[in-house]
Amino acid sequence: MPAWREAVGEAPDVHFSDVIIAYLRDPSCKAFVDFLADQAVGMGFYTTVNAEYEGAEEAKQLVDEFNESVNLDGLLQVGAREVVACGNSFWLKIEPQRLEGLKILPITGFDDPKAVLRDQYGEVKGYHYSFNGVKATFEPEKIVHFKWNPVNFSPFGTGLLQVLLQELCFNGEIRKSFLEMKARIERIMPEVFEKYAGPDELWLFPGAPPDKLAEYQRLIKAKPKAGARFVYDKADADVKTVAVDPRARYEAYIEHILNQVYLGGQTPLPRLFSTPGFTEASAQAALDIAERKVMALQRFIKRIVEREIFMPVIQQAGLDPKKADMRLNWGVEEKPELLVQDMLRAFELGAIRAEELRKMLTKIGWELWEREVTTEALVTRG
Repeated sequence: MPAWREAVGEAPDVHFSDVIIAYLRDPSCKAFVDFLADQAVGMGFYTTVNAEYEGAEEAKQLVDEFNESVNLDGLLQVGAREVVACGNSFWLKIEPQRLEGLKILPITGFDDPKAVLRDQYGEVKGYHYSFNGVKATFEPEKIVHFKWNPVNFSPFGTGLLQVLLQELCFNGEIRKSFLEMKARIERIMPEVFEKYAGPDELWLFPGAPPDKLAEYQRLIKAKPKAGARFVYDKADADVKTVAVDPRARYEAYIEHILNQVYLGGQTPLPRLFSTPGFTEASAQAALDIAERKVMALQRFIKRIVEREIFMPVIQQAGLDPKKADMRLNWGVEEKPELLVQDMLRAFELGAIRAEELRKMLTKIGWELWEREVTTEALVTRG
């Protein structure tokens, strides 16, 4: 680490506040982030533990109860979006004496010029946080930092929208960010449409007096219609209509900018809905490529949760987290299908009691009467 960085601290190259604005106000940016985040964590999760460990049942119960108390599923929904968009997410550990809760800190609170302090070897010494007038410094042990795709020894990760918001400089020449170019094109489009949507019109009133001519002009211009309108009292008036030169072909330039934005989004979602002729085979190939990105994101989140959350919860209960081997698994836990013959066989072998067998049969749809119900009782009820 350079000495000046060690002393001053480091900030993200692209402010997180700019990333949040892009996410909230640009439909394509929001679609990029939501698609990848929903694909990664939208299906939920379940936990598994090493069944051979003596304290496995207790460890699983502790972790599951902690996940429920802090709403870990909801935290992952928010955190995944921050990771995809910003490349970072900062979770504060609530631990008066032991880990009791988690809170996602507003990511814009880490736009501080010295947000991260590191030593000469790159080890984080502290986090400076500033949000809405509230300032605090956190020790690294208090923060769970999801840092996705750090580049060139950076203390911050790299998100999808950061790349789209980044300018490029070569030999003093600055290329604007692709989101800015896209925004400028979209800003100009309504103006062009309003200017050229309707033809210019010339209204002729030969011999009309000036006062009548002025009155006609006010009435005509009051009519809501695109294009310019002129009122003149001479029949020999000449009007030149302004039109776009048909030789000026801007489609290729616009297509290039949009393609760069879609590439930066790393998801086929916009093309699936907006590109004519996008076949089912092409869509499937694009989704298969996006799936690899989703798997990488899932693996990244999974490892941090297991190491920074599950292990401390198990350890502070006096159990061995390595032997417990608590794992986060994405999706819905698959339970084996219970067949009637398997239940009956288990009852014959004495593995389950008659009451348990009756409950299991009831769960799969069997309608069973209580044992004390007699024929006379059934007649009376009828």
